[in-house]
Amino acid sequence: MTIPAGPPPTGGGDGEQQRLRLLAVTACPTGIAHTYMAAEKLAQAAESRGIDMKVETQGSIGAENVLDDNDVKHADGVIVAADKDVDLSRFAGKRVLTVGVAEGIRHPEQLIERVMSAPVHTPGGAPTAPASGGKERSVGYKALMNGVSYMIPFVVVGGLLIAISLSLGGHTDPSGGLVIPKDSFWMDINNIGVIGFTLMVPILSGYIAYAIGDRPALVPGMVGGWIANTGELYDSKAGAGFIGAIVTGFLAGYLVLWIKKVPVPKFARPIMPIIVIPIVATTALGMFFIYVIGKPISWVFENLTDWLSGMTGTSAILLGAILGLMIAFDMGGPVNKTAFLFGAGLIATGNQTVMGMCAAAIPVMPLGQGLATLIRKRLYTEQERETGLASLFMGCFGISEGAIPFAAARPAQVIPANMLGGAVAGAIAGVAGVEDAVPHGGPIVAVLGAVSGVPMFFVAVVIGSAVTALTTVALVDLAERRRRGESRLALGVGAREAVLVGAGVGATGAGAGTGASGSAGVGGVPKQAGPAESAGAAVPGDRADGADTAKEAESADEAEGDGDSGDVLSGYLTEQTVKVRLGAADKEAAIREMAELLGRTGKVVDPEELVATALRREAQGTTGLGEEIAIPHAKTDAVSAPVVGFARSAEGVEWDSPDGTKARLVFMIAVPEAAAGDEHLRILALLSRKLMNAEFRERLLAAPDESAVLGVLREVG
Repeated sequence: MTIPAGPPPTGGGDGEQQRLRLLAVTACPTGIAHTYMAAEKLAQAAESRGIDMKVETQGSIGAENVLDDNDVKHADGVIVAADKDVDLSRFAGKRVLTVGVAEGIRHPEQLIERVMSAPVHTPGGAPTAPASGGKERSVGYKALMNGVSYMIPFVVVGGLLIAISLSLGGHTDPSGGLVIPKDSFWMDINNIGVIGFTLMVPILSGYIAYAIGDRPALVPGMVGGWIANTGELYDSKAGAGFIGAIVTGFLAGYLVLWIKKVPVPKFARPIMPIIVIPIVATTALGMFFIYVIGKPISWVFENLTDWLSGMTGTSAILLGAILGLMIAFDMGGPVNKTAFLFGAGLIATGNQTVMGMCAAAIPVMPLGQGLATLIRKRLYTEQERETGLASLFMGCFGISEGAIPFAAARPAQVIPANMLGGAVAGAIAGVAGVEDAVPHGGPIVAVLGAVSGVPMFFVAVVIGSAVTALTTVALVDLAERRRRGESRLALGVGAREAVLVGAGVGATGAGAGTGASGSAGVGGVPKQAGPAESAGAAVPGDRADGADTAKEAESADEAEGDGDSGDVLSGYLTEQTVKVRLGAADKEAAIREMAELLGRTGKVVDPEELVATALRREAQGTTGLGEEIAIPHAKTDAVSAPVVGFARSAEGVEWDSPDGTKARLVFMIAVPEAAAGDEHLRILALLSRKLMNAEFRERLLAAPDESAVLGVLREVG
């Protein structure tokens, strides 16, 4: 195949100067190996065609082999194979082809052919949204996860500081709820926490907008989020909260994209992204929210209050369930505030039971979501599990906003679960006649003596939280199974083609029992076999909400130079942990045999826990890469130091690899929880890169004994 006609390659007269020069960027927020596999495939395809190519890899840990200004200046084209936002502004004036990372693995030759007919990127262009290349996350989903990932630190820091200040410096006051003395040290801590919480909503909105419309959308997104959260601006007693922020984020992002398409005189183009677009978009969005969207929110607030006032004489169970549903719906938004202010307003009239219903429902969302991350760890990323612990702490102090990151990442699963648990807690508190004398909720008000009927109050909170946690787990797991089915279907369609082009598929996961995303996977958020990785690169363990239970191995320290020249993978793999014949016939038996192999080093302190952790990782999604390779891995204190083992199976072990091949080359990586950063990710990155070389795999299979195997593996680093 030949490169289609395009602009002449850069250079002068000699043959070397006439060589085509291409750049590439590979990035995947949810896979362990996809970034490096795509980079390796592109580099190999370019080398086979006599093309100069430099590939930058990006991920959650950072960027490697970064493209500098000189690289860009002399490049004839740029391939961006990414499932995350990549800033294209540095490639202005160059032909840029954007695709999903799976395409970089499956069809590198085609990408090299297509790049010279790709459109020229213009200044001020938006971050890439891959144009083709199999199934992938939608722009809207990735934008939402981008906002959630930036919001989480503000939720955690703000919520924990408020909780600490209330617990150590607060006391109950019938006229003012939980009160912290003014001008005290703890009031200062509380004020800092309030600032973090106040910024949470604008940050969510701003970074949703940024992911859609790039830098010009950041200001209108953040200002719009602030307006959405400030009800006074549109005559509402409660702001629109995080739901309003999501609305303003998307409105700002797409408004900016639309403005960018408006033709303007050439002299005005330089000031468009820094002056004109932000001013126009911010003003238009602000006025639209205040005069159009804000009025219905205010109307809903007023009518809900009137409706609740007419229900005070009805069944306590019904009223408690309704208040619990409202409290749990938007966690600080207008519906939540309507129920809360209704209950708080009745305290002065001597009716404290309504506030008791609200107080029992308020902590259910953060406690339930935090509990869910403990019940089914595999569904959540490492960042989400950490957020879950913070959410549990915030729930104890009645800070319902601790559950917002989970609701924003997976609204379809989390909000119904929150509402069900809130309704149960409110109904139990109502039928038990629980009273709360202060306008606040959560276990803290009971501990400080503001609640009557304390035992039933805690019963309501515990049962409501358990209902929320179990419902969340069930709904998220159901979504996971559905998405896995879709991914396997997509894989079945493309499997034959993937094998023919030698596509390798990376395993996901930030370590055993962990998940990451991304975002985040907010993601995001729990991660599952993301559509972005499905067509030939799907991993059944990716997260749905952004969530891939996995983390990107984007750090690859130098493959060489660590330790002396005889070391393999910094000395973690030695002849002691190499086995030329694996006797196991199935995956679980193979993992047990590999754990025994690692145990030869004396670094395995709990073999059973190591096996259990590795199997939990497999439950997130197979670590079979395809190409007859499997790399089970675990981050656990069952080992006292990092250790890597390798074994070879003559018959192969069924590992549920996406390409259907049995695993004949099995590596096992184990690092302690306290291991520096993402050491197991660095090892995975090094291995995945090298294992993409077919000749290297053949030599590894042909090596006659442990010493020869180690000699081949020494090339890894």
